[in-house]
Amino acid sequence: MVSHTDIIIESGENMKKIDLKKELSHLYKSSAKKVISVGVPEMNFIMLDGAGDPNNSKEFSNGVEVLFSLSYNLKFMVKKGEIGIDYGVMPLEGLWWAEDMSEFDINKKEDWFWTLMIMQPEFITEDMYHEAVSEIRKKKDPVSLDKARFEKYSEGKAAQIMHIGPFSEEGPTIEKVHNYITDNKFKRKGKHHEIYLSDIRKAAPENWKTIIRQPYK
Repeated sequence: MVSHTDIIIESGENMKKIDLKKELSHLYKSSAKKVISVGVPEMNFIMLDGAGDPNNSKEFSNGVEVLFSLSYNLKFMVKKGEIGIDYGVMPLEGLWWAEDMSEFDINKKEDWFWTLMIMQPEFITEDMYHEAVSEIRKKKDPVSLDKARFEKYSEGKAAQIMHIGPFSEEGPTIEKVHNYITDNKFKRKGKHHEIYLSDIRKAAPENWKTIIRQPYK
């Protein structure tokens, strides 16, 4: 499990602040010029599963809303509670796969399965998560709330690179990651993983930053 001890800094008399992206920069920053290898430890996530083309799926957009609602609720619970730590909510991530990964095709999104997820600090417990669920249910009870879960997830060794541009142009970037794995005599395992670093509501598509990650063995 990742430790935040070394990066806690004082911010005011009783408030502490942590920068998760800075601590985990080897996982949440990457070069756009070359593929690198990273070791991905076990971390806590709020996760939600679905299927189908994310571009026209209400299930997908509902899932994104639920994950951010829960994540921000937990952030404010921690900031105002006994823990007294302030931190930034981490970016949205997605695991993507097909029933037969050898036939996983970026152009056949209607056949995809996916898991949306947002990483949570190590001091977030399952009890705190369930408390956040109860609070969100009282406030607005979103349709996909019961589909979310709190779970540990680990990938181990993985290859990754930064893709800059729209999602529709990820093909060559994904191919670079796959070639890196093959060229180094490894084999792909697990699910195609993307980390969305840009707010696509505000940034132009040609500037979107997405980390493309693929675990290997």
